[in-house]
Amino acid sequence: MQLRTLWHAVAIGSAFAAAPVAAQTIYPINRAEILEGSRFDFKVEFPNAPTSADVAVTINGKPAAEIFGKATIFMQNEEGQKHSALWLRGATLPAGNYTVEATQGTNKATVKWEVFATTQPRRAKNVILFIGDGMSVANRTAARILSKGWDEGRYNGELAMDDMSNMALISTSGTDSIVTDSANAAHAYTTGHKSCVNALGVYCAKNALTLDHPKVETIAEVIKRRGKMAIGVVTNSEIEDATPASMVAHTRRRSDFNDIVKMFHDVQPDVIMGGGSPNFLSKTTPGSKRTDELDFIAKFKEAGYTLATTKTEMNAAVAAGSKKLLGLYNTGNIDGAFDLRLTKKGTVSKFPDQPDVVEQTKAALDMLKGNEDGFFLMVESARIDKYSHSLDWERSVFDTIMLDNAVKVAKDFAGDRNDTLIIVVPDHAHPISIIGTYDDDRPGQLLRDKLGVYADSVPPNYGPLDADGYPTKVDTSRRLAVVYGSYPDTCDTGRPDMTGERVPAVKGPDGKTNIANEKDCTGPLAARRTGNLPFDANSGVHSADDVILTAMGPGAEKFRGHKPNTYVFRVMAEALALGGK
Repeated sequence: MQLRTLWHAVAIGSAFAAAPVAAQTIYPINRAEILEGSRFDFKVEFPNAPTSADVAVTINGKPAAEIFGKATIFMQNEEGQKHSALWLRGATLPAGNYTVEATQGTNKATVKWEVFATTQPRRAKNVILFIGDGMSVANRTAARILSKGWDEGRYNGELAMDDMSNMALISTSGTDSIVTDSANAAHAYTTGHKSCVNALGVYCAKNALTLDHPKVETIAEVIKRRGKMAIGVVTNSEIEDATPASMVAHTRRRSDFNDIVKMFHDVQPDVIMGGGSPNFLSKTTPGSKRTDELDFIAKFKEAGYTLATTKTEMNAAVAAGSKKLLGLYNTGNIDGAFDLRLTKKGTVSKFPDQPDVVEQTKAALDMLKGNEDGFFLMVESARIDKYSHSLDWERSVFDTIMLDNAVKVAKDFAGDRNDTLIIVVPDHAHPISIIGTYDDDRPGQLLRDKLGVYADSVPPNYGPLDADGYPTKVDTSRRLAVVYGSYPDTCDTGRPDMTGERVPAVKGPDGKTNIANEKDCTGPLAARRTGNLPFDANSGVHSADDVILTAMGPGAEKFRGHKPNTYVFRVMAEALALGGK
């Protein structure tokens, strides 16, 4: 029986511990689907550090080196560890089916790969991939209620992401856990390979250094190497965060922000927008988070990029005809729509001229659309997920509406041209549900007294919509009752927090166990809830639920039924005809 080494990091940046193996481990793993001509690292790990004479590796019955046309490298006691490894960096294969066998004594491990070709001619000139980080079904439903309204059982309009020709259920699990994180989930979309928690652009092997694990090429790298398409990466998180980083990064640890900035510079997407400026600054610059003297602001400028730190500067760069843009609009994450539009909390006072995801998408499209060879644009609404971690559903749903408005911008761009594939998909889900409505006029003094279910879940009365479909008042007498299925000890007021993002739990007196944040426990209806997560958790966590993908444009017809998340990469690669030598 084949066993694989699976790695699990308890938290970002934590130490890694390898599970014992009884047989060889082969990368890429079993059932890998590999784009013809794309580059990947081939590695076989052998336990107990055998010599090269004691092992054999074949592909379709022939020596691996013969199939690859390149010599492999054998390392006994790799990195001083108690295993040996056979390597080939930067391998490629023509289309076909492959069986890889690794023999060590009486043990034999076998994996099967499909290397797939892409049809010609190219079907899509452009691909726009929207990722709603953590966007669950309840996010879409609540966004539709808040932005379109509801009357006698029907919605008064559809979301832009609803009104698309094709739909599929996407499963999101990684290689080591049924519940994924954003790193290996986004990595599946941008590489077509499965991986493990915290990993980007690599398989999780036994290498000691985070940058040395077996690499797989990202779609941005394939595009840059093969042609002249333009590439854009847009987010309202730090640009080094997991989802945007998945376009360029190769690291076992998603928190390697300094290295990820360098990887952005190596690949050089034409448009880069987000927060996270401190990791671009030399360590001698005040506010820097780098540990070296490299000044990546200067490096990007030397490479022909215009730097924008505000919405005004971004729009000026577009108007001036800039072809390359580095937009860094916040030292951390860009504020979400709820705070940008309603409360002016978060960091809005410090960064009053931040663009939202819609404005960034408009600017990116204006810059990329002039490329004669087309473009690939990834747009993330990151804080849908971050606000769900803090159990702050109103902010999460406002950012879902923001994502939908960005999708509308893309659909308006695509128009009737039929050359642009648009995909809207979460990277993973949260356990979030709408269970009714809270009505202040219901009798009783407890929050549960105000909860109406079934026939008593009367429609909410959120304030009038602004021109962009956001309610102008959310702290009203009738509100959606939205609950999470994973949470620490916390309190729930049933109302939005107008003072800033929720902090559901804080450290207790022992400094280890998290307890409910008493700030949320003082309102007249505040309900204290005993958590269902481990005591060291201070926020909600992801779920393994399938997520909904919607798509339109050339290639979208391939999305139907249920698919693994790696299938998204395959459809995009086929639409762009990226396969080949």
